[in-house]
Amino acid sequence: MKKNITKHNYKITMADRSKKNGHGSFMILFTGLSGSGKSTIANALEQKLHTQNIHTYSLDGDNIRSGINQDLSFSPEDRSENIRRIGEIGKLFVDAGLVVLAAFVAPYEKDRNRIRNIVGVDTFIEVFVNTSLEECEARDVKGLYKKARKGEIKNMTGISAPYESPTNADVTVTENNSVAEAVEMIYKKIQPKLKPRSNE
Repeated sequence: MKKNITKHNYKITMADRSKKNGHGSFMILFTGLSGSGKSTIANALEQKLHTQNIHTYSLDGDNIRSGINQDLSFSPEDRSENIRRIGEIGKLFVDAGLVVLAAFVAPYEKDRNRIRNIVGVDTFIEVFVNTSLEECEARDVKGLYKKARKGEIKNMTGISAPYESPTNADVTVTENNSVAEAVEMIYKKIQPKLKPRSNE
């Protein structure tokens, strides 16, 4: 199959789009347990960036699994494929000149590293939303933990499926940080990447 694929070199580059937008493009992966606050923090950060005329797009587990990844289960193999596709989607959006905010459990270290390699080390930031299982269960925003404890949900990360904590996250926030504090911590880290990309 690959031998019949020829890449077309388009004249407009990522750097061209970056210059036109007035900012750099990259992907921020928010990883953590369900209920940790990933989407809440990503949403708040996107609002801050929007006020600064930064072109953004948010991806999360529910909107991806209700569309492009609706054919995938929560088995370890399908979780890995879910993350691979997210990486490829993120890569396209970064090339399009956007700051991508991706909030996913992404429980396996190898899969998170895979996203980093797909998107590119220079255009990737990993944020670990390190909220304890006890706190996530207390919140149980979607009622998933209650169902998992009853055995109604299989392969629930943190209950019947593992979560491998990041060993080298670019930013780590905890349940002790307010949403505003978390946003400022992440914003400080991404500021250098917001500079328009050069063709050089």
